[in-house]
Amino acid sequence: MSDKAHTAAELLRELFPESYREMFGERPLSAPPTLGLYPVADGRLALVHGDQLAEFTPIAQKGTTALHCDLCHHTRSRSEAQIYRVVVGARRTRYVTLCTPTEGCQQRAGQRGLEALADHIFPIENIYAE
Repeated sequence: MSDKAHTAAELLRELFPESYREMFGERPLSAPPTLGLYPVADGRLALVHGDQLAEFTPIAQKGTTALHCDLCHHTRSRSEAQIYRVVVGARRTRYVTLCTPTEGCQQRAGQRGLEALADHIFPIENIYAE
C-alpha cells in the first residue's frame, strides 16, 4: 500500500468500472491500477488488484508457534500475525499468513511483494457461473 490515500472515485473506478465510466468517463491510460490490502468488516481484508477483488477471512488461532508472513516474509508471534482463508474457486481455497496490522507489512513488501501475492491469489473462479 502506498502512502497515498485512495479517493472514493479511484476505488469506484477499480471495483465498479462500469459505474465509474457512467459517472466520470474513461480512466486515464496513465493511471496505474489500484493494488493493496484494505481492512473491511469483522477483521476481514480485501485484496484489490485493478478490477479484481479477493476477500481474506481470518481463521481461529490454534497453537503457539510463530508464523511466517507470506507478504513481507518476516516471522511473527501469534499475536502479531493472522492466518486468512481465501476462496479462489468452487473447490479451491488458499491460506495466507499476514502481519497485523498490514500497513507496515505492505510497506516492507513493496509493490513487488503485493504483485506476487496478487499473482498467487488471482484469478478467482466465478463459483456461481452456470
